[in-house]
Amino acid sequence: MGSSVSQPLEPVKDVAPPEVASSANPVPVIAPGALTPPAEAPLFNNCWSCRVLSGSGLIGAGGYVYWVARKPMKLGYPPGPGTIAQMVFGISIACWGVVILSDPKGKAFRAG
Repeated sequence: MGSSVSQPLEPVKDVAPPEVASSANPVPVIAPGALTPPAEAPLFNNCWSCRVLSGSGLIGAGGYVYWVARKPMKLGYPPGPGTIAQMVFGISIACWGVVILSDPKGKAFRAG
């Protein structure tokens, strides 16, 4: 255990700068009509239980942030810019939770 200061120091290795693409290593060009590589797997799963858990958690967190900002107003203190910003932030978190519940990334299609 102990802190990282009491541990022996590891030597720092210098990292070489990345090589710039030159004429020896040209970038491959994809011909028209050629198959493109498949899309990468999503970072997070879009299963229903994951969406319900994360969406309801964000709604709860947003409600809590809003409630904490609103509590001094109920005691009669005038709201300042920080209190209003905290309330807006809480509403934003809750709205993010609603978006996660209703339409996860990758399921909506943009017309255009």
